[in-house]
Amino acid sequence: MDPSSGVYHSWKVFKMNYEEMERKLRVFVYPGGHRTPQRLTGKYASEGFFFKNIRESQFVTLNPDKAHLFFLPVSCHKLRGQGVSWEGITNGIRNYVRALMVRYPYWNRTLGADHFFVTCHDIGLRATEGVPLLVKNSIRVVCSSSYNNGFIPHKDVALPQVRLPFSYPAGGNDVNTRKTLGFWAGRTDSNIRSALTTVWKGDAELDVQNSQKNGTSVKHNKFYGAKFCICPGKSEVNSPWIAESIRYGCVPVIMSDYYDLPFNCILDWRKFSVILKESDVHRLKHILQNISDAEFVALHQNLVKVQRHFMWNTPPKRYDAFHLVMYEVWLRHHVIKY
Repeated sequence: MDPSSGVYHSWKVFKMNYEEMERKLRVFVYPGGHRTPQRLTGKYASEGFFFKNIRESQFVTLNPDKAHLFFLPVSCHKLRGQGVSWEGITNGIRNYVRALMVRYPYWNRTLGADHFFVTCHDIGLRATEGVPLLVKNSIRVVCSSSYNNGFIPHKDVALPQVRLPFSYPAGGNDVNTRKTLGFWAGRTDSNIRSALTTVWKGDAELDVQNSQKNGTSVKHNKFYGAKFCICPGKSEVNSPWIAESIRYGCVPVIMSDYYDLPFNCILDWRKFSVILKESDVHRLKHILQNISDAEFVALHQNLVKVQRHFMWNTPPKRYDAFHLVMYEVWLRHHVIKY
């Protein structure tokens, strides 16, 4: 990994802290809860991969007295797959935590501040509402990392939502074949998405569609053929669109006023994406047209450099999505006071 690549806020600081995490971090996984899902596929695959990766990583300890952090292995995705209602999921998490309080001393020692919970399901942060201390104190690793949806940036961690498996090879180093200025296709399930399609649907340079009717091959050809992929926020959970844009070498254009970007304390997103306000929707084409060819090439080249950070592997690999999530959890461990 090239320390001079410029995609990090500080490669030196990141590398030093990352290596310390590799040497020292120990996590106790509470018994019970859920095991690894049998299928690590679909738009919630990040949750399944985390459950699998944590158990096959070097971080796990069987001795809770040696643990820095404690993982609550309750899968919202699995519970929804079993037909459990959203209220039932919230109640299940509350009952699970209450049982831990009685059986173990560790939650009560910190009021849950050194405990963490992972979910990528649409229910997101609402699943924790039945345990006020889980909301207030614990580290919640979630795909729905929006400030206006209960996410607490200094405490919680943004989990990158990745739809797996990827259907096509990674894009990159192909700027000459990218002729479309911008691309987006999806449902108009938020104000910014509705505005985006109202203003730009049918435009000659911005390929904006308010549906997902195109086949997989057609959509991915558009990913490969566009310079910029527009990433408007959704009303609830965030979508895999950002990760897909990164995968296929299409520079993301982030249009979500309340979104905490994954790995924001590690990666300098302005080096490989374009970050706009939702109110910029009427100026979108003008802004993208005014990005010079040299600026676009630099963004694209940096985008290729960060692709590895948004990959899930089994077993996990150094600097992949799992390890960067653990790094952010590790950083929050240092600010726990008890």
